[in-house]
Amino acid sequence: MRNPDVAPNAPAEALARPVAPAQLPEDPELRWLYTTYRWGERQLTVRAVITGMVLGGIMCLSNLSVVLKTGWSLGVTLTACILAFAIFRGLKKMRIVKTDFTILENNAMGSVASAAGFMTGGGNMAALPALLILTPVRPDGISLFVWFSAIALLGVFAAIPVKRQLINREQLPFPTGTATAETLRSLHEASHAEAGGGTEKARLLGLSALVGAVLAWFRDAKAAWMPFNLPGAIPLPLQIAGRAARDWTITLKTELVLLGAGALMSFRTGWSMLLGGILTYAFLAPRLVEQGLVTDVSYKGIVNWTLWPGAAILVASGLASFLLDWKSISRSFRGLTSFFRKKDADDDPLTKVECPDWWFPVGFALLSPAVVFLMWKLFAIPIWAAILAIPLGVVMGFVAARVTGETDITPTKALGPVTQLVYGVVNPGNLPGNLMSANVTGGIGLHAADLLTDLKSGYLLGANPRQQFYAQLFGVLAGAAVVVPAFFLLFPDPTVLGGEEWPAPSALVWAGVSQAFTDGLGALSPAARSAILVGFLLGLALALLERFAPPRLRAFIPSASGLGIALVVPASNAISMFIGASIAEWLRRKKPKLAERTVVPVASGVIAGESLMSILVAMLVVAGILSA
Repeated sequence: MRNPDVAPNAPAEALARPVAPAQLPEDPELRWLYTTYRWGERQLTVRAVITGMVLGGIMCLSNLSVVLKTGWSLGVTLTACILAFAIFRGLKKMRIVKTDFTILENNAMGSVASAAGFMTGGGNMAALPALLILTPVRPDGISLFVWFSAIALLGVFAAIPVKRQLINREQLPFPTGTATAETLRSLHEASHAEAGGGTEKARLLGLSALVGAVLAWFRDAKAAWMPFNLPGAIPLPLQIAGRAARDWTITLKTELVLLGAGALMSFRTGWSMLLGGILTYAFLAPRLVEQGLVTDVSYKGIVNWTLWPGAAILVASGLASFLLDWKSISRSFRGLTSFFRKKDADDDPLTKVECPDWWFPVGFALLSPAVVFLMWKLFAIPIWAAILAIPLGVVMGFVAARVTGETDITPTKALGPVTQLVYGVVNPGNLPGNLMSANVTGGIGLHAADLLTDLKSGYLLGANPRQQFYAQLFGVLAGAAVVVPAFFLLFPDPTVLGGEEWPAPSALVWAGVSQAFTDGLGALSPAARSAILVGFLLGLALALLERFAPPRLRAFIPSASGLGIALVVPASNAISMFIGASIAEWLRRKKPKLAERTVVPVASGVIAGESLMSILVAMLVVAGILSA
């Protein structure tokens, strides 16, 4: 029934607004529809899509650098929303645009940017580098674009059956989505007040990006006409086992991207990385050299051994945390019951705004053949084994969505090894297939969780879920179009991956797990097998302690993620990230208001500025303007 209070010339959706009953229903979905949903407001406009694709592409480039240096993919939505707010506010002041960039436009823009920026996650920048490190398989750019796009789009469609159950009915917190909604409210509701914070945050982000870019230029741009170059690292006046500390990778790096990444992680993870770095390179590595287990005192020589206990810690802690949330796993399939239950669309007012249920099977029917074909063609996976990855990915997507909604952590560290184990059994001996099948399930899980996180912010703001779904489709294509050529531009020679400059820690972990499941643990030396056992038990113990220890003691329990990553990155990376985490923690404790205004924009800015300048320098090297 059309609402007679709506003007006849209002947008089509506003004309379809249902009349609210005199007494609001108890059903949370209907209450949201009548009280929160913003009928007929601009959302997925052309300018929102273009801005999201551009900012998301930039954030994707930034994340490409960060993930291959640190092993973390950083959230991009808040940064993109702050930038978009500042850009359009400035354009309006200059009279280039006439209308405000609304809160719902910014929310839709954030969905585009998030999907694009996270194209480095979901195992993409773990599986592909591991593939290049371990095998002679070299997929072409077009195939990789289709591969990354199809996997991510499957994840977007996988979110449809569980959206209403997790967000509308159970109203899971999805903490990042909730924080994004609150940030957007603070930006737009106070946009005319000096204390609104949006302009200040954008200014800080821009200035810190400039600092990061300038430092990266004077450090990395090498040419005869350059007046000078800053050092990449500052050596420490220490000796360990008769060798300079720098031989054991213990230096102070001049990369602000590492400080920024540390500032955005928890202090517990930061100090755990420092602890792991010291134990690995100051104590364990010299002992390995003394025993003849490591013969080359260099980052690659050491990490070829330490990746085994490091991978074991990450896999054990991830699986243990995952299984300890068995209630979440059992609840993950509730959304499917509503999908298979017959509904009468005329009795459900939300069908006008929610994604139709039939989009889920149709999307998978259209996209799955491309993924299966590429698994067979590129990675020699039998057709039957490739088909198995699709339902496995759907299951992983539902589980990842539930766990992310309750904890804000997408369990890709657990989902990847589970798939690698399955394919080690059903398709033994196929190393490329083992890696890339895990890429399928990890990508579906990540992008399903990412869309639902965005939909949570839209739910709180009264946005249209269908338009956010469309926004993610635009973002996925933009991110894939950026990440594939950027990766090949940065790494024309993949042998640099896994080295001290580009440690690619996630890739090393995935490579180690796949080797273990493909070749069998019996192919490893007795010392490596012992290290795997110790690492597995340590990861399991840390996960159990984190879950069951008294709350007051948890802050003193090392983070399994921090310790595990420290075993597969240079000590210099762990030191820099600890310094960044320490600065941010000091601000949060001593000056919480200043920290709230500055930590995220400054850290995001230096990461973006330095990462983008690294891309520019690489392009100038290819063009012959700079020397390598």
